[in-house]
Amino acid sequence: MAAVGRSHRSFSTLAVSWRQKRAVRGAALVATLCIFAAPLHAAICVIDDAQRQVCVERPAQRIIALSPGATELLFSSGAGENTVAAVAHSDFPEEAKKLPRVGSYKRIDLEAVLALKPDLIVAWRSGNPLPQTEQLEALGFAVYYAEPLRFEGVSTTIERFSLLAGTEAFGAGVAQKLRDDVAALRHQYAQAATVPVFYEVWREPLMTINNDHLISEAIGVCAGVNVFGELPSLAPRISEEAVLKEDPEVIVAGGMGEDDPSWLEPWKQFSALQAVKRNNLFFVAPSTLQRPTPRMVEGIRTLCAHLETARARR
Repeated sequence: MAAVGRSHRSFSTLAVSWRQKRAVRGAALVATLCIFAAPLHAAICVIDDAQRQVCVERPAQRIIALSPGATELLFSSGAGENTVAAVAHSDFPEEAKKLPRVGSYKRIDLEAVLALKPDLIVAWRSGNPLPQTEQLEALGFAVYYAEPLRFEGVSTTIERFSLLAGTEAFGAGVAQKLRDDVAALRHQYAQAATVPVFYEVWREPLMTINNDHLISEAIGVCAGVNVFGELPSLAPRISEEAVLKEDPEVIVAGGMGEDDPSWLEPWKQFSALQAVKRNNLFFVAPSTLQRPTPRMVEGIRTLCAHLETARARR
């Protein structure tokens, strides 16, 4: 009986030990599955240009862009197929023209936005009406405020959009190419003689940009000097008298259209201006220099060629 008792206790001990091991193995399996499953359900978060954290539960599939520049940046990041609507004048690339419109960047059609049930909205920080974008936030929508003010910021924005849309590999390639192209242009004009430049961003009212603006960085890449760069406002209003006082060697205008240099005509009456005397009145298609997208490389090349012309006319 003692032997039987010892045998029974031994069997019981083995049984308990086996159950314990099975429980441990089961717990380990569950823990392992949780480790691998967690990223599938974790939110995707980035920091926008307003220094706010913006999160989506999963890669965004229904994105609305509230500026032409934001639309172009989304396509650049590989998220074009995930973009379901945009605002007026979102015309690049060609596919963007087919997107439904939700008003303009100055006045958003909130009902149209709500009807599309977006999982991400990309707003223009200084261009969209703040009360409207704040209302979208209050309704629970993920709103990303975009306004890159440096070329590195454009590359970073592309990377962030691609992360939010699940197109990281594509976006990373585009972002790096932009970095490489801008670096090559900086190197090309690093030793060029400086040229004082007035950039006319708008005609009525007359407006320019300061050194904090991306366009001013583009001017600097070409060894140009923004004559209004020290003004405190990002896009200050100025007078014709202020331009006459600065007497820039070059005047560059974007105009109202892609091939409309009419904003340069009024300056021709001021024959004492250096830019007029030397015929240094130049046009750059606005979409290539006034939208923070990879196409700015094209605009910089055009701008640099104009400044080279101005140097040759000295």
